[in-house]
Amino acid sequence: VLVETMAVSLREITLIVGVVITCYWNSLFCGFVFDDVSAILDNKDLHPSTPLKNLFHNDFWGTPMSEERSHKSYRPLTVLTFRLNYLYSELKPVSYHLLNLIFHAVVSVVFLKVCKLFLDSRSSIIASLMFAVHPIHTEAVTGVVGRAELLSSIFFLTAFLSYTKSKGPNNTIVWTPILLTVILVAIATLCKEQGVTVVGICCVYEVFIAQGYTLPLLYTTAVQILRGKGSIPFSLLQILLKLIVLMFSTLLLVVIRVQVIQSQLPVFTRFDNPAAVSPTPTRQLTFNYLLPVNAWLLFNPSELCCDWTMGTIPLIESFLDIRNLATFIFFCFLGSLLVFSVRYPGNSSKTVLMALCLMALPFIPASNLFFPVGFVVAERVLYVPSMGFCILVAHGWRKLSKRNVLKKLSWVCLSIVVITHALKTLHRNWDWESEYTLFMSALKVNKNNAKLWNNVGHALENEKNFERALKYFLQATHVQPDDIGAHMNVGRTYKNLNRTKEAEESYMIAKSLMPQIIPGKKYAARIAPNHLNVYINLANLIRANESRLEEADQLYRQAISMRPDFKQAYISRGELLLKMNKPLKAKDSYLRALDLDRSNADLWYNLAIVNIELKESTEALRNFDRALKMNPNHKLALFNSALLMQESGMLALLKCISINYFCLFPAPNPQPSPTVKYIGENILSEQYTHPQDFAQNTFNLWGGEARISREVIGKK
Repeated sequence: VLVETMAVSLREITLIVGVVITCYWNSLFCGFVFDDVSAILDNKDLHPSTPLKNLFHNDFWGTPMSEERSHKSYRPLTVLTFRLNYLYSELKPVSYHLLNLIFHAVVSVVFLKVCKLFLDSRSSIIASLMFAVHPIHTEAVTGVVGRAELLSSIFFLTAFLSYTKSKGPNNTIVWTPILLTVILVAIATLCKEQGVTVVGICCVYEVFIAQGYTLPLLYTTAVQILRGKGSIPFSLLQILLKLIVLMFSTLLLVVIRVQVIQSQLPVFTRFDNPAAVSPTPTRQLTFNYLLPVNAWLLFNPSELCCDWTMGTIPLIESFLDIRNLATFIFFCFLGSLLVFSVRYPGNSSKTVLMALCLMALPFIPASNLFFPVGFVVAERVLYVPSMGFCILVAHGWRKLSKRNVLKKLSWVCLSIVVITHALKTLHRNWDWESEYTLFMSALKVNKNNAKLWNNVGHALENEKNFERALKYFLQATHVQPDDIGAHMNVGRTYKNLNRTKEAEESYMIAKSLMPQIIPGKKYAARIAPNHLNVYINLANLIRANESRLEEADQLYRQAISMRPDFKQAYISRGELLLKMNKPLKAKDSYLRALDLDRSNADLWYNLAIVNIELKESTEALRNFDRALKMNPNHKLALFNSALLMQESGMLALLKCISINYFCLFPAPNPQPSPTVKYIGENILSEQYTHPQDFAQNTFNLWGGEARISREVIGKK
């Protein structure tokens, strides 16, 4: 009976998929914006040259989980799908958006199967349609990084559907669906962390739906057992056994997850989530108020914003704040629904209970109630909770439509909601076309978020429109005067406009806002990693003045003292020390950087240059060779290797290049080193900025013996 009830017809699938395509076709014309830049464009884990095992060692953004700056978001299966996109189309966004659209259609169809467990066929289609068109999903569907929500939801729902088949005839336990559920939960969790919450929904389903208990009945049974007036019912033993298996599996997943993040929570600052660092009762009042804010976004998604951090939602610092009334009303309404669902038997109470579970349990990890997260509100995390909301609305509509007086009105209201939501979604997708359009749309909703002003500035900066970018960066400093990043942006823009005096002043303001030294306390716990770049930027600015080199070196050392794993500080300091004629110290600085990143071709190249300064030709060639192993097309490493060979009297080795790779005259076939091989393979490539210069140098190296036409090489 259950299978027949859950069956989805081809007509229903066609309807749902058609609606999804209608609402999201224009998402295919959007680019990579906001978090997509870090997760896609800057993530080396997508490249085929990166070992697959790195996906299971790094976080969602490509940062090793062991590093303190890691976001600790472990989603290797989601990153794997990005990598497949990269294999197909590299960094062309259309394939990424198309796959997101397909995944959303799949989720909508699977959700329809779930709805049919608790609603009639018509109400199930309505709930699924509402889910398919809801504007709150644009961030998860049109934003490429939202794929984590989509993938996790597919396995989340299939895990639940699998569990519903674990009850056999005569209340026996069917273990195969339970085993499959555990596997699917693990996969959902590897797509996004909230996937593990489906276990809680399975537990509620088992007790209140599959076994038909109500809270009064459970209480009565428990009292009788404790008083010794009866034995434990067989159905309750079945429940306990299944729940023990589920909870043990969940605990195992949680333990593994904690081991992966090495028992460290990610580092967030007060700019990411101001309430998280606020005192009592401000923290509790604000976090509780965020619950009705999220519920309102589901109920009325008219004003959507891609970023709700910083000053978007002012803190609630007093019990007299009128916004506490919204919190009180929300909890009263939620509490009344919960009491109704667990106290009374019947299909209606079961439907309400499962809707509430879908709304609440998947939202818990993002609620800030148990541990702080890196945002205030994020629309994408409402993807799964909106399923419960849609079931609740469809169930309420069914109740109203049964009354003759309200039947026509209910159909009219439903049609208006579905159509307006679909149009809003279609319009909202265009906001994600570019970073400029996305952040400008966000500023229309919220002008109190300095991050949004900064992001519009970044978008203009990428277009080399520095004058306009400066206006937005300056506005960010007015909205949030203590925003270190905003002052850094102002300084960088002044530098791009060749206004070095104003640039230095802005960097100095940003530096003054950095936390002061507290003995025995880690800096990482109090600052964002990118804020340390203020020392790098300021040092890079002032070292153009020969009289301020020592001052610049002091800034680099200060950055390193605040974060010993700050790779860029070591690199920049190495460059400065070389400029100060301190090659030994420069070598030590580059070696420290290589300890942090041994796969960086530029670092090996820089170290080779230091070797040349120290007259270590053999070591220099070896390090050039290492750079070329990391990046075969490293132009400077190729060119300087050739020059070093010439100066070292290695003409015979260079002749092997022409022998083996140009077949200009007959010769034996020796095996050249990787450096020689790469030089040979790239001499005639089009990757050199000045091929004529390189051709002239090559001709001088080999003389007339190689019989290479200058004109031919010059044309190449």
